Amino acid sequence: MTIAEPMTTLTDYTLAGVTGWLGWLLFRVRDGQASRSLWSLAFAALALGAALGGTYHGFAAAFAENVHHLLWKVTILTIGIASFGMLTGSAIATTTGTLRKMLLAFTAAKLSLYSGWMLAHDEFIYVIADTGIAMALVAALHGWSAMRERDRASLWMLGAVGASALAAGVQASGFALHRHFNHNDMYHVIQIAAMALFYIGAGRLRDRSKHEETE
Repeated sequence: MTIAEPMTTLTDYTLAGVTGWLGWLLFRVRDGQASRSLWSLAFAALALGAALGGTYHGFAAAFAENVHHLLWKVTILTIGIASFGMLTGSAIATTTGTLRKMLLAFTAAKLSLYSGWMLAHDEFIYVIADTGIAMALVAALHGWSAMRERDRASLWMLGAVGASALAAGVQASGFALHRHFNHNDMYHVIQIAAMALFYIGAGRLRDRSKHEETE
């Protein structure tokens, strides 16, 4: 069987492996913290999405059209679950009370709307929009927390969002270092570094309590 995009497939699978491993490590140290558990869900979903994406890039031409379509649908739906886990985890770590309830309701509604929309659409621009909204809100929450509490977890999370933004920018630019190492491959490599930063930050998160909010 011929692999259509060998380097993209390899880097996608590497991203999947690293993200899955980090997600498992994070799950093991969740220590009863819902914020860490939700971030481990995000890692698991991203790992699955990367693995499916690598398969799509490398072997889609060998699949029947219905399998090809199903593979793509599952890939984009897992990315929605990942953005849900990220945003809800960060909301629980940085907010309480009414604001937290509003954010959790928003993330649930966003996931529902995104999933329903993507079942009828295939364009990747909608995936970018959903992930971009989640990342912007994660950055806002941790930026606020970093200024208010000077917590190291939020600083790591902000660094991770920055690395992810850099990865997305490289992918959108279409820049390639080599004909066998294109913008998608560079995106995967930079995103591996971003996931390592997310892991360090998420491993330091703890659920914010009402008592802390009023101190």
